[in-house]
Amino acid sequence: MRILAVADEESKSLYDYYHPGKLDGFDMILACGDLSVEYLEFLVTMADCPLVYVHGNHDEKHKRLPTGCICADDKIVIVNGLRIFGLGGSYKYRDGKYMFTENQMKRRIRKRWMTLRLHGGFDILLTHAPARHLNDLETIPHRGFECFNMLLDKYQPRLFAHGHVHRSYNHRIPQKCQHGNTTVINAYESCVIELEDK
Repeated sequence: MRILAVADEESKSLYDYYHPGKLDGFDMILACGDLSVEYLEFLVTMADCPLVYVHGNHDEKHKRLPTGCICADDKIVIVNGLRIFGLGGSYKYRDGKYMFTENQMKRRIRKRWMTLRLHGGFDILLTHAPARHLNDLETIPHRGFECFNMLLDKYQPRLFAHGHVHRSYNHRIPQKCQHGNTTVINAYESCVIELEDK
């Protein structure tokens, strides 16, 4: 399965300099937040495949939801046979609709325990923020959530896609890494993922 992951900044290559066929061949798009509604609608239209998204910490400015896209926030959605668990938002550094303390994020997860149990876990964890000590930074606005590590350790999903930590902040921030059996993707701007069939 060929997946396009995007987050935080619109890719000029995919948007400003788009040409027909550039988005062909994708089975799914994962959007990890802080992207314009118009951009998401453009991607889902031109790629002609499902686009699943969560909200970023700056998404409260949007006056409407993107048409033709699937919101996975606080639920499991099944797309192309993959169970995708979405948890948008970032670590709380000011008041905001999509900002959470560690305890608030833990409560969001606890409220989904029955959903997680009924689905037997999930294949993809889709978030805006990273996990603590896994592609995050020490500053409060870019701190990751410790409870995401618990999810990764307990359910061992195939993929964890997040955004929020721009790779332009530091050239040492990896785009791909491993956490146990999980491939971790920092989807800043864009990243192509080849996910092998089970």
